[in-house]
Amino acid sequence: MSATFSEDDRRFMRLALGHARKAGAGGEVPVGAVLVRGGRILGEGRNRSIASADPTAHAEMEALRAAATQLDNYRLPGTVLYVTLEPCVMCAGALVLARIERLVFAARDLRFGAVRSKFHLADSELLNHRLLVEEGLLAADAAILLTDFFEKRRGV
Repeated sequence: MSATFSEDDRRFMRLALGHARKAGAGGEVPVGAVLVRGGRILGEGRNRSIASADPTAHAEMEALRAAATQLDNYRLPGTVLYVTLEPCVMCAGALVLARIERLVFAARDLRFGAVRSKFHLADSELLNHRLLVEEGLLAADAAILLTDFFEKRRGV
């Protein structure tokens, strides 16, 4: 775990949290993502699986698609992805395939997390590309969003 995050890291994670709030307000699991290179936002996303009837419409995938379209390239080297929840297997695989340089995530996903909680896909020595993974930035804020969302959904 990295204890040293820059002001830019904090700013971009706050933007991701804003996307997570919008997702939650729309009835989606509150996860948001922002993809950046050189301080410039290339892609942003929030969970939209329910609204789009698309199981791949996770926040990370939305941000990757937007960046790839903008750059007209499926490879996104030199980029940093900020996401409010630890990526799942699908998203972690996509990050490796896109050649993301660094992943900063807020809260762990103890049930489905594929970067630290269940697997270590993003920086596995078995793969030909490894991301620098840093976790915990604004984790409490992200966890509260998720907890509140699921408590309301369950009527707790």
